[in-house]
Amino acid sequence: MSSPADSNRIARRIAAITPSATLAVDAKAKALAAAGRPVIGFGAGEPDFPTPPEIVAAAVAACADPANHRYSPTPGLPALREAIAAKTLRDSGVEVDPARVVVTNGGKQAVYEATLAVVDDGDEVLLPAPYWTTYPEPIALAGGTPVVLPTDESTGFRVTVEQLDAAWTPRTKALVFVSPSNPTGAVYTRAEIEAIGTWALERGVMVLTDEIYEHLVYGRAEFHSILSVVPELAGSCVVLNGVAKTFAMTGWRVGWLFGPADVTAAVTNLQSHLTSNVANVAQRAALAAVSGPLDAVVEMRAAFDRRRRTMHAMLSAIDGVTCEEPEGAFYAFPNLMGLLGRDLGGATASTTLELADLVLERADVAFVPGEAFGAPGYGRFSYALGDADLEEGLARIQRLVEG
Repeated sequence: MSSPADSNRIARRIAAITPSATLAVDAKAKALAAAGRPVIGFGAGEPDFPTPPEIVAAAVAACADPANHRYSPTPGLPALREAIAAKTLRDSGVEVDPARVVVTNGGKQAVYEATLAVVDDGDEVLLPAPYWTTYPEPIALAGGTPVVLPTDESTGFRVTVEQLDAAWTPRTKALVFVSPSNPTGAVYTRAEIEAIGTWALERGVMVLTDEIYEHLVYGRAEFHSILSVVPELAGSCVVLNGVAKTFAMTGWRVGWLFGPADVTAAVTNLQSHLTSNVANVAQRAALAAVSGPLDAVVEMRAAFDRRRRTMHAMLSAIDGVTCEEPEGAFYAFPNLMGLLGRDLGGATASTTLELADLVLERADVAFVPGEAFGAPGYGRFSYALGDADLEEGLARIQRLVEG
């Protein structure tokens, strides 16, 4: 008689999926806070602002419309797909046929569906590291192999064409390209994007590019869509995006992708069996977001910029910590190797995994260790939290280090 614990009970591909480290850190921090601990969390990639009121109002109105109580087209409401195409032209300078836009249940579903539509057994996918913790999982689930290309401070956490070319093999199917970057906050220059896009075109490598942080760039950094820089990639590039980060809509779960017609047709077919349409009320809210002004986005970006500079200065002031100044998104990615092996409140850590646990237990501060992003020795600190909590959390770490 078989037991629930039998090793073959769970399919190998599903059993191999690594739990989301960012969500795990956030959950542990919230559990400790619920138990009465004064935890400050730098773990979640979630704006601390409410969704702008005009977007909420659109959702409230949508709830009362019986048209939204029924199934709608799998790839999204036609009005939303048209608005996404218009928004893409406005923000990126890229012309998109609305028929090639697929609205998904959040950005993660866009990542999974695009990957499953493109990657086959034995395919290799070039994945610059540090990478967002989710990217490797659908590649492996599809039967592909993530080919991790490490980067560090010497290149500003940006992969080079030389690295890409050295990693290319006849099995290379795609490249995951992200700018601005989660977790490092790195933003590629136009020249770097042009070089990478041209390389992919010449090598016949598909590009999966995540542009969800497009509006969150600071200082002299500028966002450039790879399709606007190398438009010839239109036949071999899938663009992923969503409303979560730009409009403080993480809980609404609306993302999208667009790309070549055969890819979007395959994605639509997959989604028709997986989830069907995205919730219509959430789609109506997203329609208000992408077709409206960017005033609220400008205000949020100003707050993130202020926090970015505070976080960079405070992390850099901690003995044993060095930190590149982030140029985009809302994360800093400091080098924490100088804290390993040191006495921190009567305990030591030999890895950043251990260091994250130690800091949470001794200082009530949560961050995500670099191991989650393919970069041991580092840590991701989100500055999408209130100014007072940000400063207190980093001050606690400094006090722990200084003894």
